[in-house]
Amino acid sequence: MDKNEQKALWDAQDIASETAYAVTNDPTRCVRCGLCVAFCPCDVLELDEEGYPYAAHIDNCVGCTTCAGNCPQRALLVEAQGDATFDPLADEPRAEPVSEELRAQYAEWQRVIMEKLGLRWQPVAVSLIDKDEPLPAAPLPPENLRFCQAMMAARRGASILMPPYRHACPDGTSIFGMTGVPEKLATGEIYVLFHKLVNAEAAARMVAERPTLEPKSRRATYVAPLDKTVREPEVVVFTGTPEQMMWLCMSMSYYTGHRFDFHASGYNSMCVEAVLYPMLEQQPNITFGCYGCRAATDLGEDMMFMGVPTSALPTVVKGLTELAKKSIPHSRMKIYVPPIM
Repeated sequence: MDKNEQKALWDAQDIASETAYAVTNDPTRCVRCGLCVAFCPCDVLELDEEGYPYAAHIDNCVGCTTCAGNCPQRALLVEAQGDATFDPLADEPRAEPVSEELRAQYAEWQRVIMEKLGLRWQPVAVSLIDKDEPLPAAPLPPENLRFCQAMMAARRGASILMPPYRHACPDGTSIFGMTGVPEKLATGEIYVLFHKLVNAEAAARMVAERPTLEPKSRRATYVAPLDKTVREPEVVVFTGTPEQMMWLCMSMSYYTGHRFDFHASGYNSMCVEAVLYPMLEQQPNITFGCYGCRAATDLGEDMMFMGVPTSALPTVVKGLTELAKKSIPHSRMKIYVPPIM
């Protein structure tokens, strides 16, 4: 499939995946419960005459493995097929990278922030590429990833460019304005199936309250460690303990005393709360994580996130530098704890 064919497929089918997938069912394990069909967000599966699931619409598959993950007998297997290195956009001219001066500035900001907070993971620069914008020069993953999985790789040092057909989560692609939204996600039906919300009314409210970008307004996501990004990011996402996020918040209040109003829940943590709120409101936002980013990544039970608009980073650096002179070390030394008698 060449670039023009891929674009035509993209326009015709919101959840098309350039990576081909095969879904196979083991009839010796399958109990024909139909849960895989119900949980598939992209309506890939149907039941045959004997009640066994099969991939009736395999072109819709994005490799999210939701079907396999919810099979009580682990009877389903989802596997990528074909040439994993194929990139239909390989011949497209790429955007000019940020200047060496700006990249050096980002690297210094990362160094200071990680040092003052004692962060384990690198801060991640997040870019949402506009539909008319040239793509940055960055590699595509060999297999579809959820956005939260790409973020996991980026905080470990990877740079990843993902057009919608490299995303394994149709929720994320629709929230970021790269595709439309599948019916099960638009209605919230799938959240009820997951027992994450009590009924369709609650699910519909959750979906209605979250911000989303206009469909087909963005063409890709790009994530990288802050010191490696080749594009000016809209948002930088930090991963750390609640205590580290407290100091990060205080760094932005240090010069003003301002108290922030955060939007936090257990739904769409990375795409909505860590990225879209900071981007759209130009304010920092905390998020506790969500079902998806905890079930699909290495995120520890003691960790959470904060998304910060890139414009706030100079204040973060200056504020943390001041807090690290006394407040941070004294607090961590527990200087007010009475002596144990």
